[in-house]
Parts: sequence; C-alpha cells; structure tokens
Amino acid sequence: MVDDMQHTVGTRLAKADYRYTGSRKSLVGILAKAGQPLSMPEILAAARLPQSSAYRNLTVLENAGVVRRIITHDDFYRYELAEDLTGHHHHLVCEDCGLVEDFTLSKGVEASLESALAKTASKRGLAVVGHRVDVYGLCQDCQDQRK
Repeated sequence: MVDDMQHTVGTRLAKADYRYTGSRKSLVGILAKAGQPLSMPEILAAARLPQSSAYRNLTVLENAGVVRRIITHDDFYRYELAEDLTGHHHHLVCEDCGLVEDFTLSKGVEASLESALAKTASKRGLAVVGHRVDVYGLCQDCQDQRK
C-alpha cells in the first residue's frame, strides 16, 4: 500500500516535471502517517525542514495534485494528501482554533448526498466530478473555553 502510494506520487510528480526528492518523500510520509490534516507547525516538528523549504515543497506537491491545502479560519492552512490517495472523506473544522478532523459518511448517506448534488448541479448545467463537505463549528475545547 505504501509502496503503491509512493509510486503514484512519484509518477504524478514526474508528469508535472518535478523530481521526487527526499524532502518531498519525507513530507508525503508525514502526511500519510498522520491520517488527518496537519498544520505547518505540526509538519515542521515532524519534518525537521526549514519553514521555507517545507512551504516550497508543499506547494510543488499541491501543484502536482499530491497534497491538498485546507483553509481554516483566518486563512490558516492545514495540509493532507489528496483524497484519491487516501480515500473519500469530509472535514469538521473549528472556527476558533482551526482544528480539522476527518469524518466519513455511511454509504447510504453519501449516496443520497451525491444524488442531491448531481440533481442540483444538473439543473445548472454542471456535471459533477466530485464533492467535499466541510462542516464549521466549535470544537469541544473551544466551547469549554467560552463558558
């Protein structure tokens, strides 16, 4: 599984005329191991790369379709591997602290959502190729701090 993903990432980078460097392999490994979107401080702690290098390599990975950037509150970002590498999921996003947690829907709910989205898009002439749902609110810690 990991070897397949590494091969896919390498192929994707090569098609975009990028090399699969040690720093990029390290970042992909960190994101794969995390299993959830990571903030830049979390990535930097694990990667031991200069911040400028981490940003530069994440931009290359994002441009090649390997990494996806999730914008949380106040333009803070979290990074995760592209959904086609990890599996379809959605996000719960805290509007105060920026925490992002992955969640999946049952097959039945996902099918209903896809049907409703396809029907709505079709009325406007759009052919759906995918969707993502980000649910915004306050995590338990932020709720507790407000009390």
